[in-house]
Amino acid sequence: MSLKGKVVIITGASAGIGAAIAIEFSKKNSDVILVGRNETRLNEVAMQCEANGCYPTVINADITIDSEAARVIQETVKKFNKIDILINNAGILRKSSLIDGSFLEAFDEILKLNLRAAVNLVNLATPHLIASKGNIVNISGVAGRQILGVDYAAYSMLKASLDHFTRGAALEVGKYGVRVNTVSPGPVKTEIYDGASITIGQAKATLKTALNRWSYPEEIADVVLFLASDKAVGVTGSNYTVDNGLLVMK
Repeated sequence: MSLKGKVVIITGASAGIGAAIAIEFSKKNSDVILVGRNETRLNEVAMQCEANGCYPTVINADITIDSEAARVIQETVKKFNKIDILINNAGILRKSSLIDGSFLEAFDEILKLNLRAAVNLVNLATPHLIASKGNIVNISGVAGRQILGVDYAAYSMLKASLDHFTRGAALEVGKYGVRVNTVSPGPVKTEIYDGASITIGQAKATLKTALNRWSYPEEIADVVLFLASDKAVGVTGSNYTVDNGLLVMK
């Protein structure tokens, strides 16, 4: 599974799944571009990549701002003259409620990062991916297929939208040799629950899995690397679920 020399943009790379993806690509001698809003943490991830002999490019950017998203693409192409792989991983988890009136505010916040920013980056990167016959992996979630509980309708509907966007994009760019896929994690041991004011203990009590376990970020990264590699040359428009059997429990 050779990914050596592949130019890989990873959003949300400062922690959790994004950091794990970056570190795994660094082990394959890819040219890794770390994108995120927390420069200190991005640099910490960069140091972990450097331990594998990879010296990533750090781009501190808020991709919900169109000019910042464009800068990510521009700086990458300026340095490497190409883009091979785009990993749209950046995302937040927020509660939303119709009862207390917080739904629209939460919806707008989630929309900006989880969906619109990903769509914008795909739009910007597509000409470069056509040139390299590259591919895209969008990180979605099982919430796109199952409302996971009260207060998560906004988050879930936007994950479902990302899944549909992936399929639509795959349909359009397939004739140019560009693949587009989704990875949908179930419960993963990351900090994303902090933003929704949920403890891991509370989440575990709600999110039961058939295997009675949660994934580690590295498990998701392994699936992403497979989809980004030539081993998945015939895979596009697909949604790979890594949920330890959460959906079969519903």
